[in-house]
Amino acid sequence: MKGIAGTISKMSTLQIKSHNPEQTQLLGKHLGEIVLERDVILLDGELGTGKTCLIQGIAHGLGIEQYAFSPSYVLIREYFGRLPLYHIDLYRLNNIEEIDELGLEEYLYGNGICVIEWASRGLPLLPRDHLLINLDYVSAYESHRNINLQPNGKRYVDLMQQLIPILKREQPWN
Repeated sequence: MKGIAGTISKMSTLQIKSHNPEQTQLLGKHLGEIVLERDVILLDGELGTGKTCLIQGIAHGLGIEQYAFSPSYVLIREYFGRLPLYHIDLYRLNNIEEIDELGLEEYLYGNGICVIEWASRGLPLLPRDHLLINLDYVSAYESHRNINLQPNGKRYVDLMQQLIPILKREQPWN
């Protein structure tokens, strides 16, 4: 995909380079505009790679006026816009049993969308169909991030097919 600084591989992974937090939020905003009820977005990446920044964009795309904070100390934050956004952070949980005790089913299969930070910690408990987004530093000295979006399941392949033309039109990804 020329102009987006990324490609969709045969495995349907979209690779994007974000040059600043505003671009990461813009990507999130576009996702928030096209997500549907019961969509599940899983986020992974080191501390400071932009996971919460991406969620802030998703919230904006959902029409949520409230500022989205990291829920690290409360684990789950709920925001309300076009659809409810359930922002879940598994960072402070140490094992799969603690994650299982959260009762995530109510959020995962509710009437909103779930965005889960540090999702790899609870992957065995999460739906097989989801959009996995991994954020990585390009280098320790730059604000650039590599963002890899991997759809798992038909719904998320369809979501990616909606997202790609939007990103091509925007052209901030050069």
